[in-house]
Amino acid sequence: QICLSLVKLLFYLAHSPLGSIVLLDFQPRQFVMVDGNLKVTDMDDASTEEQSCKEDNDCALDFPTKSFPLKCSVVGKCEGINEKKNLFNAYRYFFTYLLPHSAPPALQPLLSDILNATGDLRYGINETLRAFEKVLHLYKSGLYLQKRPLLLKDYISLKGFRTVEGEDYKCWPSYSHLGCLLSIHSAEEAAAICNSQSQCQSFIVTQQRTWTGRPLASFQSSWTDLIPDTNAVVYIKRSASSGERL
Repeated sequence: QICLSLVKLLFYLAHSPLGSIVLLDFQPRQFVMVDGNLKVTDMDDASTEEQSCKEDNDCALDFPTKSFPLKCSVVGKCEGINEKKNLFNAYRYFFTYLLPHSAPPALQPLLSDILNATGDLRYGINETLRAFEKVLHLYKSGLYLQKRPLLLKDYISLKGFRTVEGEDYKCWPSYSHLGCLLSIHSAEEAAAICNSQSQCQSFIVTQQRTWTGRPLASFQSSWTDLIPDTNAVVYIKRSASSGERL
């Protein structure tokens, strides 16, 4: 969410009515999340000036660990230098820390491609935004899910119930530090996740939604102490419930 919001912001800056705008003091502390959108808190160091040049050698874009050769345009400006400077700073301050984590395994190669392409400045801001929107579409639609055996049939579902909240086993990347709370596309995906975790005996699908509209599911090591909840459905492994009365 943070990276996509940042890319949308940089897309606007690259195509602003004033021209391509560069953020000269590009640091994480210069941004804040407001209602799920990343915003710049200080525009004092923003500039629409693009570096002047006489030849291509005047247009090296230098960073502490990398340098990129750029072209000198016929009007004597380094082509796209503001856009590329913003994008590489996004890569080194945000993408490298956030993109390798939290995505479903099937989407991780696509995010790695974005990471590598922006790190080498092979992508401009237009291509980067398209790549992010593709990943978002796959994530929201569930098209990233690979065909697999149907596992939900191995669970008993109880509508209108959930288990008592409390600290349980942890998992990554959980929305809660007290247990294993993950976003899912469907109960079928939740069943596959539960089967992949040795501690999991049940999971609860609630009406809570993430910023993409995906429901949250809580995975738990037991299923006892059920309490009524009209907005929840608890799924219990048949093997865990055998010999017990529901």
